[in-house]
Amino acid sequence: MSSYIENLFSLKGQVAVVSGGTGELCGAMAEGLAGAGAFVYLLGRSEEKAKAKIERIESLGGKSAFLPFEATDRDSVQSVLDTVLSQQGKVDILINGAGGNSATPYLEISDEEFRSIVELNVRSVFVACQAFGKKMIDLGQGGSIINVGSMSGLIPLSRVFTYSLTKAAVHNLSKNLAREWAPHNIRVNTLVPGFFPAEQNRKVLTPDRVEKIMGHTPMGRFGNAEELAGATLLLASKNAGSFITGEELVVDGGYASMTI
Repeated sequence: MSSYIENLFSLKGQVAVVSGGTGELCGAMAEGLAGAGAFVYLLGRSEEKAKAKIERIESLGGKSAFLPFEATDRDSVQSVLDTVLSQQGKVDILINGAGGNSATPYLEISDEEFRSIVELNVRSVFVACQAFGKKMIDLGQGGSIINVGSMSGLIPLSRVFTYSLTKAAVHNLSKNLAREWAPHNIRVNTLVPGFFPAEQNRKVLTPDRVEKIMGHTPMGRFGNAEELAGATLLLASKNAGSFITGEELVVDGGYASMTI
């Protein structure tokens, strides 16, 4: 690799925090960050799941650690931030990827389920951005926040009503924060995966739905988790992505470009 390309995307000496990093998609994003030289904290509930991710990262020469985390608990968010600062003295990159889905038909969605998904998909991002964003401002070194959105946040999809509206809120929050924090050199972007089979959506990927998705995807296949790494590095890099903020970067095999 040429020194030009290496410097363009290098994250050496940077510290990244990945909420949902023990999962499939955010785990692959975390692997990409570590591969570019960042020290990566994987946040999640399962240390066992994190162990496999960390072993994978370290086998490729990266550095990573697990921190237990409840995305909807402000005290947990603050505890993670305090731990990262005590160990590293700074935080450069935040990825908000924890989330949940539901296939409940619209007229059957209970208040409890609605509140639960809003809490997990929207408030968790709101709280994490508040805590980490304030610290980035206080440190005065800039930073990159990547919020994981969804194709359903751009184009309404059937059978995932609450998920769609909460992801649309994440997209909007990201744009507002991008505008607010640009003077502090803090970039806030939304990474928008198309259809990637993962824990959150397998319950709604019935054979007929898969057929419809493939018929609407020019590349004719699902995405692979590692195909999010390149977009993640672009948005995270202080060099390659230095003028990118408020962006909704779509990685979808052409899905959003398809009509009939």
